Amino acid sequence: MIKSIKFISIPVHDQDRALAFYTTKLGFAVSSDLPFSGGQRWIELSIPGAQTGVSLFTPEGHEDRIGSFTGISLECDDVQKTYEDLAGKGVEFVMLPKTESWGTAAIFKDVDGNQFVLATR
Repeated sequence: MIKSIKFISIPVHDQDRALAFYTTKLGFAVSSDLPFSGGQRWIELSIPGAQTGVSLFTPEGHEDRIGSFTGISLECDDVQKTYEDLAGKGVEFVMLPKTESWGTAAIFKDVDGNQFVLATR
């Protein structure tokens, strides 16, 4: 049986620049950073307190995915507070926190323009 999602892959142009963004601005931790084929590295990050990891890797032929809406929603306890913290670190938001009947959400971009939803339940 499937137990969980091991990692999600985020396509990036510059792995070093992306690594700096995800670790210094979002607070993710490096799980592995190993050489990979084609001059890339296999960079896997962990999210403190979560089981799902993040990989900063672009498979050959998938470069067109860089800078798009990812469909990935990241959960936090307080969207407004997290928005203020991330915005204070220079993270760009394309949708400010908005409260709906199902919860609160905001949308931010990483350094490559990949968009993520930040949400509560």
